[in-house]
Amino acid sequence: MSVSRRSLLAAAAAAPALSLPRAQAQRGSFRKRVHPLEGVARENLKITGVKVTLMSCELKEKSWVTATQLIWKSDAVLVEIFTDKGIVGIGESSPYGGPERLKKEIEGNVQPVLLGRNPFDIEHLTTAWGGQQQRSNAQVWAGVDVALWDIIGKAKNTPVYKLLATDAPPQPHIRMYASGGVEYAWYKRPEDLIDEAVRHKEEGYTAFKFRIGTEWRNSGMTVRKYIPYLRRMREAVGPRMDLMHENNMRLSLEETLELCPVLEELNFVWLEEPVRAYEQGALERHLQIRAALKKVKVSGGEGRTDRFAFKEWIDRGAYDIVQPDCNNTGITEAWHIAKIAALKGKYCCPHNWHGGLTTMANAALVAAIPNHLVLELNQTYNPFKEEIFKDPLVVKNGYMDLHNKPGFGMELKPGVAEKYPYLPGTYWKRNPDLPAA
Repeated sequence: MSVSRRSLLAAAAAAPALSLPRAQAQRGSFRKRVHPLEGVARENLKITGVKVTLMSCELKEKSWVTATQLIWKSDAVLVEIFTDKGIVGIGESSPYGGPERLKKEIEGNVQPVLLGRNPFDIEHLTTAWGGQQQRSNAQVWAGVDVALWDIIGKAKNTPVYKLLATDAPPQPHIRMYASGGVEYAWYKRPEDLIDEAVRHKEEGYTAFKFRIGTEWRNSGMTVRKYIPYLRRMREAVGPRMDLMHENNMRLSLEETLELCPVLEELNFVWLEEPVRAYEQGALERHLQIRAALKKVKVSGGEGRTDRFAFKEWIDRGAYDIVQPDCNNTGITEAWHIAKIAALKGKYCCPHNWHGGLTTMANAALVAAIPNHLVLELNQTYNPFKEEIFKDPLVVKNGYMDLHNKPGFGMELKPGVAEKYPYLPGTYWKRNPDLPAA
């Protein structure tokens, strides 16, 4: 089933509580392409080097919690690719892939593959060349892919999102949603969750996604005890604020099915990663949940790294919304995933949890595809979202406007690596407030 911009807008308007008016851009000379680089003239460029810079910021009093973990630092994995014409591209591989491992792999194993090659061979370099290695170790290649797109955009004096817009004119005015629900603890003051939702509304956001908090077993939480908080949140933010619920794959099928009718009643937009999605029988469990929801959409896939891992889930209707992340897949693969979803009438709303290096890539993708709804922006303290750029992407009244500059249009401030030296170790520690397992 093919999907037009008109049919997607109609579907968006019919979605529960989701009103996303998008200006109809003038088509002018817009021409559909089957690939982002179809008809784009190659430039004579050669890759001369690859550098990975690791950065960290200790969160201290701004640490946050999830399940049994205390998140004590934010990391950034800056990938820079250099060319013989002086054009430098920047990107990021997911810090969740292990910053030290990523640096070793990219500089030691990927760099020799890239030296002397033309960045315009991006599909071959980051997908075909990597082959099975790319799919099994995708985070290594993701930041490389993003940086190559930055080079291509700069070489063509064109924003990346314009190069990626193959099915309709790009829409660089993007509705953002506040993504949080990690600042409260069931063993302290759970009302902080309600307060956070109200705060984001007062900041101008019109949509909020939240998680299920600290480990339920340690606080005697159940779905029955949890539901009143959902009702209080809906009352606190009113009927016009869009709400999305993320299970983080932590609830059982039975618990999720108990939760479903309440999400329907309260007009939630989507239910994300409802149960474990990467084990035997996961797809069938998602289909049971999908059947239990008439209005609320089911989303997921942030841990999937290529179009092949998404395709069956899209084809069988397990996902209404796919959520690849360019720092896991790279832009090239995420573009293919979004394209497959669009052909099946599904939405693509990328997972976007880390800093600005990741946001610039996911935002370029979202601005380019006709089947997006909103883009995530994590609300935890993280200086890598804005403080490392000369002209950062910012949210005003719930929207982000992308720069009309070549590439991603982002330039790093001098001295950021020295300001944020890397702190070794995992980003999480066991939450000391919880009893030992």
